[in-house]
Amino acid sequence: MEKSHEIIFAGFGGQGVLSMGQIIAYAAMLEGKEISWMPSYGPEMRGGTANCIVIVAEGRISSPIVTSFDSAVLLNQPSMDKFEPLVKPGGFILYEKSTIINPPARKDVDVFCVSAVEEAQKLNKKQVANMVLLGAFLQKRPLIQPENLMKALKKALPERHHHTLPVNEKALEIGKQLASEGITV
Repeated sequence: MEKSHEIIFAGFGGQGVLSMGQIIAYAAMLEGKEISWMPSYGPEMRGGTANCIVIVAEGRISSPIVTSFDSAVLLNQPSMDKFEPLVKPGGFILYEKSTIINPPARKDVDVFCVSAVEEAQKLNKKQVANMVLLGAFLQKRPLIQPENLMKALKKALPERHHHTLPVNEKALEIGKQLASEGITV
């Protein structure tokens, strides 16, 4: 991993955007890395816009304020419109196929698309679409060790939802598999 990696996770409230960032942050902390997790969401929460900026670094983070990103994980068209131009040349954009009408047109970044909602529905748990995307993201950008991911997920999920850990783990594996096979569905 380079010295630091700056990521924007963005979508509608209720899509698990903040959770994805939180899980990356917890896992990186378990590895002794420096992290910054800065959420932002509208007052309407579910259905409103939500995003979080995560920085994972080997050394000190000079500022949590970021205006351009190494990676973007985008779950809706408004987020694509807002954050696509802010990804650095040579960066990475991962997006959810069913919610993006106009995919990124940039040629100076790597782009990967996943039908995470569809894959989550196959698991009969639409709430794990974010984990499918997170699995794909970490396969393409391995910022943390895979063994720390489930430890972080257990920490991020409220205890009342720990019964969903197996389906979340399965969703992560599906995302990783899609990304490793290069399948854009």
